[in-house]
Amino acid sequence: MNLEPIRERINIFLYGTKEKVLKAGRILNLLISLLAIVVLVYYYGFKHTPEQQEQLLMIIKSSFAFYVLHYLLRIVYDFSPLDFIKNSWFEGFLMSLLVVEAVSYNLFGTLLLEALFQRFGFKSFTDLRNIFIQLYFFSVVWIELKRLGPVLPRFKVHPSVVFIFSFFALIFGGTGLLMLPEMTTIEGSMNFLDAFFTSTSATCVTGLMVEDTPNFFTFKGQFVLLVLIKLGGLNIIAFGSFLALAAKFGLSVKHHDSIEDFVNRETSISARGMLTKVVVWSIGIELIGTVMMYIFWDDAIPFSSNGERWFFSLFHSVSAFNNAGISLFSGGLGDPLVAQNYYVHWIVTILVFFGALGMMAVFNIFDPKQLRDRLKHPWKQITFSTKIALYFSIGLVIAGSVLYFVLEDNNTLAGQSLFGKVTTAVFQSVTRTSGFNTVDIGSIGVPMLFVLVILMFIGSSSSSTGGGIKTSTFAIISANILATIQGKSQTTLYKRSISNLLVARAFSVLLFFVVGNLICIFLLSITEAHILAQEGRTILDLIFEQVSAMGTVGLSTGITADLSAAGKIIIAVSMFVGRVGTLTVAFAVAKESISKNYKYPEGHTMVG
Repeated sequence: MNLEPIRERINIFLYGTKEKVLKAGRILNLLISLLAIVVLVYYYGFKHTPEQQEQLLMIIKSSFAFYVLHYLLRIVYDFSPLDFIKNSWFEGFLMSLLVVEAVSYNLFGTLLLEALFQRFGFKSFTDLRNIFIQLYFFSVVWIELKRLGPVLPRFKVHPSVVFIFSFFALIFGGTGLLMLPEMTTIEGSMNFLDAFFTSTSATCVTGLMVEDTPNFFTFKGQFVLLVLIKLGGLNIIAFGSFLALAAKFGLSVKHHDSIEDFVNRETSISARGMLTKVVVWSIGIELIGTVMMYIFWDDAIPFSSNGERWFFSLFHSVSAFNNAGISLFSGGLGDPLVAQNYYVHWIVTILVFFGALGMMAVFNIFDPKQLRDRLKHPWKQITFSTKIALYFSIGLVIAGSVLYFVLEDNNTLAGQSLFGKVTTAVFQSVTRTSGFNTVDIGSIGVPMLFVLVILMFIGSSSSSTGGGIKTSTFAIISANILATIQGKSQTTLYKRSISNLLVARAFSVLLFFVVGNLICIFLLSITEAHILAQEGRTILDLIFEQVSAMGTVGLSTGITADLSAAGKIIIAVSMFVGRVGTLTVAFAVAKESISKNYKYPEGHTMVG
C-alpha cells in the first residue's frame, strides 16, 4: 500500500499552520525547560517537606509530558516523518523511554530504569535521570533557537569570545549551584569566594581545592563538581579540536569568514560531526576507565554500597581523563586507603596521558579508519602534529620519571617495592598536567619540585584537557633554538619546515606565560606574606602554586587552603587565564593586518 499520496494530503492540510504551531512549540519548549531547571535547582538545593517534594516532582513530570507531546507534534508537522525520526533518533529514544517509564509507573507502580540501576547498587536513580534529561532538553532547545533565531545571524562573534564567555557562564553557574545549602555538609551554605574559586578550579579542570572534597561536599555537591569537570573539559577539547581540524584543512584562524563557512557546512568533515565524535570518544574512554576502576579498587576501601563504588569510579575516571585532579579521597590518591592501589594508579595514569595527548592526536592514532588506511598503505604515517604531541609527551614522561626515581629514591619513594617506585615515579611525571598525587607533594624535595614546576609549565598537548604552554610550543621553540645554534636559517622538525609565523606564535605564548606567572608570583609574595612567614615555607611554595594554577594542573604543596581572599582571586584568575590564554593569544597573533606595499629599513643590533 502506497502511503505517499496520503502523506502528501496531510502535508498540504497542515502547511498553513505549520510555521505558527512549530514556533509556538519552540517558545513553550524554552519556557518550560527554564521553569523545569529552576524547579530542579530549588528541589536539589534546599530542604523540603515530603508534600513540597511531591509538588515539585509533579512539575518536572509535567514537563516530561510536554516534551513527549512536542516531539510527536514535530513528527506530525515534518514533511518526511521517517527521516525526522532517523535524524533525531537519540531524542526519540529518550521520548520512548519517558513513555515506557510513565506506563510502567502508572500500571505497575515501578520505574524500569530505576530498578535496573538498583541492581548495580544505586539506591535511587530517579533524581539523576531527571537531571540528565532536563539538561539535555534545555541544550536541545537552546541550540535549536540559536540556529533558527532571526537575530543571532546578524552578529559575527569571534570564536575566542564565544569560548571565553562559555567558560564565564559555566563558572558563575557552578558558583551559584555550589552556594546552595544542600551542596555542602556545613550549616548554611558555601561563601561566594570559596564557591567561585572551587567552580573555577573544576570548570578549568585544575583541581586546586580550598575544602576537602569528600567531607565538605554532599553527594549533590560532588555531582555538581563532576558536571563542571565534564563540561569544562569537553569545552576545551571540543574548541581546541575544532581549531586543529581547521588548521588541518588549511583554514587559518585569522580567516573568520572561512571558519564560519566551515562550521555551517553540513558535510562529513563538518565541525558538527567532529564535535559529535569528540563527545562520543571522550565519553567512551571515560566509561572504559570507570569499569576498569570499579574492578580494581582495593577491597579494603570501605565503600558504603555498590553504587558508591560505581560513583567513585565514574568521578575519578572523568576527573582523570579531563586532567582535573579532583579526588573523592581526602588525601587524593595518596590517601592511605589507595596509596598502594597501584593498578588504579596505572588506570589513572593512562587516562591522564590520553586526556593530555589531545583528541585530534587520539583520533589520528586510534581511529579504525585511519588504522586500516595505514595498514593498507605502510608508507603513510601519523600526522606531523600528532608526532609532536606523542613523541614529546612520551619524552617528558620518561625524563620526569627517571628524575623522580633518582631524586626521590630516599625520600617519598623510600620503603616502596620496585614496582611501587616505578608506578609512583611514572604517575607523578604524567600528573604534571592533571594534579593527581599519590604522595604528599609537600614532602617532595626541592630539586624535584623544581623539575615539576618545569614540567607543569610545559604542560600537555594542543586540543587536550591539560594546560601549560603545550608540547607543540615547547617543540617549536626547542627546534628554533637548535636551528639558531646550528646556524640554520630555517626551523625544522621531523623533516618539516616550521614557518616564521608559527615560531612567532610559539614565542608569544611562551612570553605570555612567563610574564603572567611573574606578575602573579610578585602579587602573591605581597598578599601571602603570612604563608611565607610559616615555618618551612619559602617562595618556592608560591611559585609552585602559581605555575600549577596557570598550567591548570592542580598540584599544591599544601598552601591552597591558607590563601587569603586576595590570593584566592589571583589564583582563580590564573586558572582562568591559563585555560583560555593560549588560544586567545593565538587569535590575537593571527589577527589579519592591513597589507602594505612598503616596508621600513632593516634595523640591526647585538643580541645577547
